[in-house]
Amino acid sequence: MVMSKKGEVVCVTGASGFIGSWLVHLLLARGYVVRATVKDLGDERETKHLEAMEGAESRLRLFQIDLLDYDSIFAAVNSSTGVFHLASPCIVHQIQDVQGELLDPAIKGTINVLKAAKNAGVGRVVVTSSISAMIPTANHLGDAGEGCWIDEDYCRQKRGNSAFMYSVSKAAAEKAAWRLAEEDGVDVVVLNPGVVVGPILPPLLNTSMTLILDILQGKEFPEHLFMALVHVKDVALAHLVLYENTSAAGRHLCVESLSRYDRFAQHMERLYPQYKLPRFHGKNGPLKSNAASKKLIDLGFQFTPMDQIVKDSIQTLRTKGFLS
Repeated sequence: MVMSKKGEVVCVTGASGFIGSWLVHLLLARGYVVRATVKDLGDERETKHLEAMEGAESRLRLFQIDLLDYDSIFAAVNSSTGVFHLASPCIVHQIQDVQGELLDPAIKGTINVLKAAKNAGVGRVVVTSSISAMIPTANHLGDAGEGCWIDEDYCRQKRGNSAFMYSVSKAAAEKAAWRLAEEDGVDVVVLNPGVVVGPILPPLLNTSMTLILDILQGKEFPEHLFMALVHVKDVALAHLVLYENTSAAGRHLCVESLSRYDRFAQHMERLYPQYKLPRFHGKNGPLKSNAASKKLIDLGFQFTPMDQIVKDSIQTLRTKGFLS
């Protein structure tokens, strides 16, 4: 059942990010009143594009939070009937303090948000996890599904590789959310997006679009790289679908298709032959359908096709001046 939510007050954590900005845009377009969180209210790179959105003047309020500070989170969440928890570090480059910069904000931040939601009397909380919580390498693409989790012990052995530790952060944070949902009775539903790309609303280039730019500029990638792409607007819409459909429950993989890097590169090269894409000489993996996203499709969700995902990504990189 889909419930009408116009005029309802909701909170979006991580609102200034790539996905968060699109979610705020769609929420305002649907008539929601949005309490949006950012890291620094004094940083126009976080605030200016949000404040410029249609409906923002009357229905958007910004809050500065620290994921490790419960009180700042409660102030933002309080008076909301629903919460979209997107705020979490997305770090795939090498960092010195994995625990402090990556794991603690992701895991403890999720715990703080859900506890604040419980204490504020919030109804549903949509938690943004990742396909990275399900599958660590391309060798396990076929295993993606609601019951699949990464091997955290294996990933922790690769502690020097921040991409593996990012997977740990997403899996551990999601497990914490499910534990609190069971213990405290919070209504939690989870979205597990793949590599999110497409039109950029914030002024800064995010991690996933940097990956697309690197590919177009000929950077070589390791054999284990897989491309589980999804359009950023689709991911934002999927958050709304999970929030507005009372029947939605559990985890929801959100990808248009699954493929190894070599297959995706061939796809891009067909559309944009002027770019000299790097060659991958490993096993040629097939392009898989988005059957793994069946739960969303069963809720009536339709994904943007791959050609359009690629075209929108290239166009935004050109428009923003990141690509000539």
